[in-house]
Amino acid sequence: MNSNRSSILLIYTGGTIGMKADAPDGVLRPFDFSQILSEVPELGKFACRIDYEVFSPLIDSSDVEPGMWQKLSSIIYGRYDEYDGFVILHGTDTMAYSASALSFMLENLSKPVIFTGSQLPVGAPRTDGKENLVSAVEIAAAKDANGRARVPEVAIYFGSKLLRGNRATKVNSESFEAFDSPNLEPLAQAGINIRYNDKLILPAAQAPLKLHNELDTRVSILKIHPGITPGVVRNILLGKDTRAVIIETYGAGNAPSSDWFLDLVNRASNEGKILVNVTQCFAGTVDMSIYANGKCMENSGVVSGRDSTTECMLAKLFHLLAAGLDNNTIKQRLSESLRGE
Repeated sequence: MNSNRSSILLIYTGGTIGMKADAPDGVLRPFDFSQILSEVPELGKFACRIDYEVFSPLIDSSDVEPGMWQKLSSIIYGRYDEYDGFVILHGTDTMAYSASALSFMLENLSKPVIFTGSQLPVGAPRTDGKENLVSAVEIAAAKDANGRARVPEVAIYFGSKLLRGNRATKVNSESFEAFDSPNLEPLAQAGINIRYNDKLILPAAQAPLKLHNELDTRVSILKIHPGITPGVVRNILLGKDTRAVIIETYGAGNAPSSDWFLDLVNRASNEGKILVNVTQCFAGTVDMSIYANGKCMENSGVVSGRDSTTECMLAKLFHLLAAGLDNNTIKQRLSESLRGE
């Protein structure tokens, strides 16, 4: 493959970016992706080959299921040797979940996998889609002086920022700056030039790409709130089809110290459920040693999720639960950074 001329596979899964208002009724419908250059002629100015693949049927991001991640990761794995980078067009609502999932499903990446999308359709006069798409392609095609990918990891490009995929979360439903990464600086920022934060970007793997396409989705999320009832907590923590529960707690990892609550946590832990503590706060980390309420959780066998996002922790559990590991090994791996999370 010519190291000076990159080739990019553009994968359109669905979402606002690929829509266009149909005259005369103005209803948004997907446009013919074979016409992508006429919709975004700026792509034709890159000195790289851009091919595309379109999901059929297209998937609204609110309908994304793990099967979609398996299809997406299989496409990348199957065509990995053909391309220097991959750009995935995806709806914004679940983009952080999908980016987190692919970060664990694709081990030993040496090429960019960049998610992007838009808040307005690419055909709208004030669309953010064109800039997001053009910059995502530029980043996916970028190489260093030695011909190696600048960003060999799963990332999200949106609103002038490139964020690690498993560190990102959607923070705004209206702004063009829809995503943020509260506990990690951007990997790159686009202005007149794209400035890469090389010290943060993961190094390219030297081993061959591995596909981890099995997922165990028996994970629930329990969001702690004032007035939460024993029945709700019991149903989630002790659900017969649940292997793990993400407990979204207050602050640095605090939850009620009520006897009934701790009894249920202890019972779930004793039944072999894996319980992970993730903070509800936008930024910061879980430290269950600071307050007595947090210490009670730790003593009950709850694992610290540290500064993980809920989206990332869900994907990581799906991945680890499917790996055939015992509970102690899973808990240990949860405390390790597998993909920069």
